[in-house]
Amino acid sequence: MLKSQMHRLGLAIMLPVTIITVTLTGKLSTAQSSGGNRPLTIRADIQEYDAKTQVITARGNVQMLYPARQIQATAAQAQYFSKERRIDFSGNVYILQQGNNSIRAEKVTYLIDEGRFIALPQSNRQVESIYMIEDDDLSQPTSRPTTKPTPKQGSKTRSPL
Repeated sequence: MLKSQMHRLGLAIMLPVTIITVTLTGKLSTAQSSGGNRPLTIRADIQEYDAKTQVITARGNVQMLYPARQIQATAAQAQYFSKERRIDFSGNVYILQQGNNSIRAEKVTYLIDEGRFIALPQSNRQVESIYMIEDDDLSQPTSRPTTKPTPKQGSKTRSPL
């Protein structure tokens, strides 16, 4: 009896993980490129898959990696709605995109096909976003004034040819 219960427990744990892997790699593709599947990896303390609604729920120390879009995310909980192609993150959400830009909020919705984030703060707080903006003016050495000093009275100046 104990052996069959352990076998069921093993199946209960492994089956959703197997289905999650197949579902995510089979359903996700980038909106920008037309060919091939793009893997999205979700790690969490607990993951559940509802075959009827095709919703994956991950709870506890959720980490998501989506290399095709250069997105990394952490949260207390995440839900992937495969039919809507949407991911909802909640609880101390931190998202890093393209290695530089970041969002910190209580709740974030990522619309996969649109490549769009919608972030909501905790009550009485604000959403924080940091964007790295390329500014060519700042990368150039500071230029000196282009005006020539006025010559002193009585001094001779040469005129250019």
